[in-house]
Amino acid sequence: MKLNIKEIEQTKQWEQEGINLPKFNIEDITIKTKKAPAWIHFGAGNIFRAFPAAVQQNLLNQGLEDKGIIVAEGYDYEIIDSVFDAHDNLTLLVTLKSDGTIEKTVIASIVEALKVDSENKKDFTRLKEIFTNPSLQMVSFTITEKGYSLNYPNGEFYPDVMSDFSEGPKAPKSYIGKLAALCYERYAAGKYPVALVSMDNCSHNGTKLFEAVRAFAKNWEENNLVEAGFLSYIEDPNTVSFPWSMIDKITPRPDESVKDMLKAAGFEDTEGTVTSKNTYVAPFVNAEKAEYLVIEDKFPNGRPHLDKGGIIFTDRETVDKVEKMKVCTCLNPLHTALAIYGCLLSYTKISEEMKDTELRRLVEIIGYEEGLPVVVNPGIIDPKNFINEVLNVRVPNPFMPDTPQRIATDTSQKLSIRFGETIKAYVKSEDLNVKDLKLIPLVLAGWCRYLLGVDDSGEAFELSPDPMLETVRSYLEGISLGQEGPFGEVLKPILSNDKIFGINLYNAGLGERVENYFAELVRGPGAVRATLKKYL
Repeated sequence: MKLNIKEIEQTKQWEQEGINLPKFNIEDITIKTKKAPAWIHFGAGNIFRAFPAAVQQNLLNQGLEDKGIIVAEGYDYEIIDSVFDAHDNLTLLVTLKSDGTIEKTVIASIVEALKVDSENKKDFTRLKEIFTNPSLQMVSFTITEKGYSLNYPNGEFYPDVMSDFSEGPKAPKSYIGKLAALCYERYAAGKYPVALVSMDNCSHNGTKLFEAVRAFAKNWEENNLVEAGFLSYIEDPNTVSFPWSMIDKITPRPDESVKDMLKAAGFEDTEGTVTSKNTYVAPFVNAEKAEYLVIEDKFPNGRPHLDKGGIIFTDRETVDKVEKMKVCTCLNPLHTALAIYGCLLSYTKISEEMKDTELRRLVEIIGYEEGLPVVVNPGIIDPKNFINEVLNVRVPNPFMPDTPQRIATDTSQKLSIRFGETIKAYVKSEDLNVKDLKLIPLVLAGWCRYLLGVDDSGEAFELSPDPMLETVRSYLEGISLGQEGPFGEVLKPILSNDKIFGINLYNAGLGERVENYFAELVRGPGAVRATLKKYL
């Protein structure tokens, strides 16, 4: 079995292997979509193929929608060639269930794939046609948080952005410059309304997208590179909206064990590609079953019926609460705790950590006992049920090939939101005492211990990338296993840094506790395990 339109028309073999096929006429849906597109998505990666595209597929199967999605890729054009063009825009979605079984579905809701390249005359002309069609309701994005950035950390604009600022919308080079140019086409064609919906996993994503697009509109209008009024069009939520959203679904790189299962079922298109931009793609996508997408319901030109497919539409305040629930309490802090101690205890799969008595108890206490008392409850999702699913279904899933080493990436950038918000909530609370926090400080001490780059058996390991590594490790120079404290003077520059933790840990009354934990963790080989046993 090969993944293309002609092959899936031979339904018998696919069905014998338990592969779900689309229940709609792909040709009819393609014609309707191209004539009057309603939804175009930027970012042709795994999460889009495994989640929004799959939701639309279910709606098409049920007859609740009659149009598919157009996908556009503006960063890694090779994805279009190797995945979409090579396989008639089809994807095989492999859902990895926690009971060890898999579900296989051919996703055919994507009907057209384009490169967001102003030098590609054919594709960029087609993009202009889509953006100038009054039927377009939603432009969505999974381009990562970096995709919305226009400048270096020092504030200097990227060269492509500077070029687009000076040259205007005629032949843009930067990602957001190209998007802004397409929005200008829509403005010039009739000031048609549209929603630009970031589905990226970053805080207040709609605002990040708005500020990036607005920067181009403002610059171009001030320099007379576009008609006066374009900036007002972008700034008016009744014409162009930028809803906030919260997305949650794990879609790891194509996994070898999944590839082997597909081969055994007779599916031939299993070979993946690593593009020149280091993107891992394959004709199939493997993903967990659990998924959440909550979107601010602000669509000036209407929207697809995604609410009938399990996507939640609500107000901005509730979206913000859902994000805080996940990031500050119910998922991300637990992942980070497992990442830090998983590296120290030489684990290579997060799921295996959940079989470890101490590590399971560590995240249970952080989630249920230390986090839930101050959780932001969004009302539409129960926080305790969310943690139950995370700890009993999602993280222990043996099929999810996620590693503590990957999750440990950029930890210094995550601690303030994942733990600092909880600490600050305890400090402000009249009913809770911050001194009651025992295991969150143990995780922070564990991170300091992790920075030594030596596991619990005394063997060196490679630290995951982190922009603060050089700075924080410099304070720990000379510390080795078996060394006696006190370590206050060494740790103070780290633990007092409110940029790392969101709060000065000494001012919060936790600095000395973290120091003491650290002293226990470095007593020698086996000290990490001994310390966990002592406090758990």
